[in-house]
Amino acid sequence: MGIRERIPTTVALGLRRGLVVGLLALVAFLGGVSATQLWPVHAQTRYFSADVAVTPRLDSTVELPTVVGDVIITFDGPLPAPGLTAQVQVRDEVTDLLRSGRLRSADLQPDRAELRAAMDGAVREVAWKFAAGALGTSLLALLAYAVSRPHHARQVVVASGLATGLALAGSGGAASLTYRTDRVAEYRATSLLSLVQTNASILDDLDRKADQGAIYVTNLLALSDAVREEFTSAVAQQPEAARFLLVSDIHGMNQYPLMRQVIASEDIDAVIDAGDLINFGQAREGELTGMYDGIESLGVPYIFVRGNHDAFSATDEGLLRRMARVPNVVLLEPTAGQFNRVEVNGVSLSGFNDVRWYNQRSEDYGGEQVSAAERFGAAQDGLEPTDLVVTHQPYAAHRVTTGAITVNGHMHVPALEREHVQVGSFTGGGLVNQFQLPPLTEEAREAAAEDPETRGELEGNPYAFDILTVGQDCSLLSLTRFSYRNLVSGRPQYDDVSVLNGRTLQPDVPEGRTCGPELGLTVGPLSSGPPLGGTTGDDSSVTTVP
Repeated sequence: MGIRERIPTTVALGLRRGLVVGLLALVAFLGGVSATQLWPVHAQTRYFSADVAVTPRLDSTVELPTVVGDVIITFDGPLPAPGLTAQVQVRDEVTDLLRSGRLRSADLQPDRAELRAAMDGAVREVAWKFAAGALGTSLLALLAYAVSRPHHARQVVVASGLATGLALAGSGGAASLTYRTDRVAEYRATSLLSLVQTNASILDDLDRKADQGAIYVTNLLALSDAVREEFTSAVAQQPEAARFLLVSDIHGMNQYPLMRQVIASEDIDAVIDAGDLINFGQAREGELTGMYDGIESLGVPYIFVRGNHDAFSATDEGLLRRMARVPNVVLLEPTAGQFNRVEVNGVSLSGFNDVRWYNQRSEDYGGEQVSAAERFGAAQDGLEPTDLVVTHQPYAAHRVTTGAITVNGHMHVPALEREHVQVGSFTGGGLVNQFQLPPLTEEAREAAAEDPETRGELEGNPYAFDILTVGQDCSLLSLTRFSYRNLVSGRPQYDDVSVLNGRTLQPDVPEGRTCGPELGLTVGPLSSGPPLGGTTGDDSSVTTVP
């Protein structure tokens, strides 16, 4: 064979070997990435922890996703470096420290030395895990090839070593040259984190802002009383047996100072909460913000059903168990399939939890809600219907066939339909709400755009709650609805008050019944309620609460 014939063969062989080394380098790189993804590096400071891993993207980007938004840092280096991701969490013991007052939120920020030490340790561990993954993957590829081509073992060993070295040197070199503080090209924050950056004071002392909002809402309550006396005098003059505060979708915000003011101003006998107390299905969210203490401080029964944000799996009942420890909480479905019948001053209530959970994806949402309503219906079959049935999802509420008045939340927007009351969000959906809806009216939109004090204010659903009054004949007298905005920023406005005659919700008034404060609170299994026909059933398991 001549020289001219051998040159193309040599070039082709070199290209082939180069391609093999390149493919093996890619395999080694993906092996290193997989190792850090499967066994992320755990780094921590005094109050925070993070699980760090390498991503397969060569985008020189560090991402720190959190439940309230993401921090994204992009670097401008000479070589594209593998991306990094860090799942940041507040350590569990911080919850108790915050609640006990031994720790302030300002104390959570780590100093530079502590942060640098955690970062350096994490980088070293990520490097060796990446190297171990790359080497292990290369060895597996080498073994597989050597078995199939034993006479090429020497060439395979050389190619595998070159590939692993290339993957490690390329990734490590690019990372060391790129991930430097003087090469930060862009820093971005999303969702709530972005909001806090542009308005750093928005989260300061939410309890104080709730107290300020209580002054504003007191004026709304006074206005509603004047409206009711002027335009619904026939209803207002009837003797009342019970007054209920209807709330829903609090979503993690401790606005109980405001709720205390509403209860005191309006002589509320009990609160009815239609669910979504928290955001991410973790009961400790309420611990962190002191919500359970806030509920206890209300001093009246707090009747509760679970929403889809109040659990993190189909069988999770952690929030229900935690709520059961609050002395004034009454659970309508304490555990799956066990239902309570509650009477407040003679007004009877029952209800059922949402079967969905946080971040659930379902192909048959309607079927799930129908099944939940049917399960509840089977439990009260043959019993006298309660006056009110409470659940979270409107789809399920509309499939309750007992003839009772239903109360639901979930939509963050108040709505009314004959025998159905949909409660808005007491906190506008909470701080983690996506704030997608515009103000309700054109005037509100213009005010938000023109007023320099409110420009840039969160544009979400209004804060909303209802007050339901029941007469001594156990009939609904009135439903008063309140909505307003901007409580978080300390500048509440855009108020709306409406009073609805109870007959529009309950055309058929109960007959032969008497309700009144002397009857107090009783709680017992739904099965202990009176059977159809109105005679008293076995009430041996009913508890009377003074």
